[in-house]
Amino acid sequence: MVSDIAAGKTNKNEKTGFRTRIIVRGGDGAARKVVRDLSAVFTFAQRQELRPDNPCAHAAVNKVDNKRKRYLTLEEVQRLGAALRELEEEGANAKAINIARLWALTGFRRNEAAGLKRAEVDFRRGGVRLIDSKEGESIRPLGAPALALLRSLKQDKKSPYFFPAERGDGFYVGTKRIWPKVIKRARLAGVTPHTLRHTLGSTAVSFGESLKMAGAILGHSTAAATEVYAHLQHDPSKIAADRVSGAISAALDGNHIAEIVPLRRA
Repeated sequence: MVSDIAAGKTNKNEKTGFRTRIIVRGGDGAARKVVRDLSAVFTFAQRQELRPDNPCAHAAVNKVDNKRKRYLTLEEVQRLGAALRELEEEGANAKAINIARLWALTGFRRNEAAGLKRAEVDFRRGGVRLIDSKEGESIRPLGAPALALLRSLKQDKKSPYFFPAERGDGFYVGTKRIWPKVIKRARLAGVTPHTLRHTLGSTAVSFGESLKMAGAILGHSTAAATEVYAHLQHDPSKIAADRVSGAISAALDGNHIAEIVPLRRA
């Protein structure tokens, strides 16, 4: 099964209705995901005493991606910002451009940014309360540049979203069309929106923030999530978010990036 999926035997491009299609490409990554999902099913069956073993556990297949997490240097973020500005000046959809900026400034996942609702953002406290993220409800600090970007967006009173769809009641989903142009213009082959999430985390750590603080900025689940929201104005994670997103924002805008010099211990 894994060999067939990796070889592309499951490829499908089938029209299912008006303007809707099922597109399945297969490949190594899809094969690894399928075997991981199937393994989870068998593990559940074991716990329910429906079968004695998990055949995936002993299968001679690669279950992990074996890839180093890619992240951008601030010089590469500068190239990304320049590409976004150029495409915007050439008439690219402003929603797609600003969603990409929001990915970089917040570390949001693709649809966490595109589907962000105005009711989820607390401008006074400087935070966001995502109702339905990968971690379930997720409470995160937002840096000043991200808040400034969101404030600048014109409100559509008919839609709850910062980035409403061009048609219908949903949120804007056109970033997949613009993103390939962005990374080509920025000379960042292979970079995905999720790369920007890794970039925010790595920038936080390089600025001296703890792993726990970097996790708070990215919304990794913590027991104190609601407490962070209640005291967000004075919480260290908000201060860290300001510092980190400030550096990313300066790079996106093409401003000079100061060298980070470690302080000597007294």
